[in-house]
Amino acid sequence: MMSEIKVKRDGDDLSLDRLAALKSAIGRVVLGKDEVIELLLASLFSRGNVLIEDVPGVGKTTLAQALARSIDCSFRRVQFTSDLLPSDVLGVKVYDPASAEFKFMPGPIFHSIVLADEINRATPRSQSALLEAMSESRVTIEGETLRLPQPFMVIATENPLESHGAYPLPDSQLDRFMMSVAVGYPDAADEREMLLRPEHDVNSFDLAPVMDGSEVVRWQERVDGTRMTAEVVDYLLALVSATRANPAVRLGASPRASLMLRQAAKARALLSGRDFCLPDDVKLMARPVLSHRVIVAGGGGPEEQRRLAREAVEEALDTVSVPV
Repeated sequence: MMSEIKVKRDGDDLSLDRLAALKSAIGRVVLGKDEVIELLLASLFSRGNVLIEDVPGVGKTTLAQALARSIDCSFRRVQFTSDLLPSDVLGVKVYDPASAEFKFMPGPIFHSIVLADEINRATPRSQSALLEAMSESRVTIEGETLRLPQPFMVIATENPLESHGAYPLPDSQLDRFMMSVAVGYPDAADEREMLLRPEHDVNSFDLAPVMDGSEVVRWQERVDGTRMTAEVVDYLLALVSATRANPAVRLGASPRASLMLRQAAKARALLSGRDFCLPDDVKLMARPVLSHRVIVAGGGGPEEQRRLAREAVEEALDTVSVPV
């Protein structure tokens, strides 16, 4: 029987029970979405960012709020619109007459969980304000580099079916997201339970924090130490190479995708109670990590392009042999 992973924390044992309690707390608010919650936590523990592509009203914002409250971290929602400026995200220096100095007023990026709601509604200039933060957990403002709080995570949402007044995310920005996921509609039983309960949103729940930020950082360090054998690494590389060799693909998964797939697979192993990766960890994480990075050849609208990209990743998963 597999032994339970434990991490020492100030003399106490931090066990997998904490992870189970965290998933359960978020699952109380967002019903029937255990797989999506696990992907979100895998990205959090991998120091990654998540793009949620789905229609309005399926719980994207609620999911982000529930995560922030469950880990007792600061949360800020930024509504991306066409008139949003980079300074609205990063912050700005304001002259203080009393001290005769410019004082920095931090923007919403200086929170642990940042929800970039409808990110494709803002101009490319405003979208790019997130690039340095997402890649390096820091921002540079007027020549001064400032570190962001840890843990730090950007959860961005967009409606993939509506293009009016939207600015598609450039490939360089998409590549900064560790995963692209869809929440999807709840099944009939979960939607019925949602309608029967008196709570209407995340603020209606008595959602006590399960972890604090320092504990999340310790789990992130645990992910870094999760083992991945050479055979599993070779399988991961074969999957990435298959997306590049596919004649229907114009641009395959990048080396950054390989690194993020490795971290996501390690996090999935940790969430499954193991300190080592299996090929199945790589296989299950390949879809959300690779699909938004693959650009297919030929025409078609955005929805068709996304469908073909997912098919290219599925083809790689079907053709590459899984190591025994």
